[in-house]
Amino acid sequence: MKDKNELDAPALDDLDRRILDQMQRDSALTNQELAARVHASPPTCLRRVRRLVEAGVIVRQVALVDPAKLGASLTAFVEVTLDVQTAEQMTAFEHAMQNEPAVLQCYRVSTGPDFVVIAQVQDMPAYHAMVHRAFTAQANVRNVRTFFSVHRSKFETRVAV
Repeated sequence: MKDKNELDAPALDDLDRRILDQMQRDSALTNQELAARVHASPPTCLRRVRRLVEAGVIVRQVALVDPAKLGASLTAFVEVTLDVQTAEQMTAFEHAMQNEPAVLQCYRVSTGPDFVVIAQVQDMPAYHAMVHRAFTAQANVRNVRTFFSVHRSKFETRVAV
């Protein structure tokens, strides 16, 4: 049985996939540049991009920045286990993570901790402050286990299409 996201997914043809691939590589391309790269006319390309946005395939377009150039060079991978794992408590934790600026990603996971959180901070004092705000100040957090990145060998945001 397919999940809801699979049922809602629009059918993508080869042109849609080429557009998505190019936009994931460089979303700052003009429509003319994008059309030339995917071998389509500019009006066709523009219609396709609009359809992909309206269908929710393209969620948003952003600029990727180098955290180290902004003084945030410490990446933390945090496993979080809650005391109580009711749907309401899990959702409450997810909402708290939405409001924490240092948290880049939050995943509810199976087998092991309840959540894996990826955070980007300036240094160890900033990490400790974030842990206090985001985790230890919450009564329902039972355990926090953190791994720190010592070297990033790959970072990719592009999804294979």
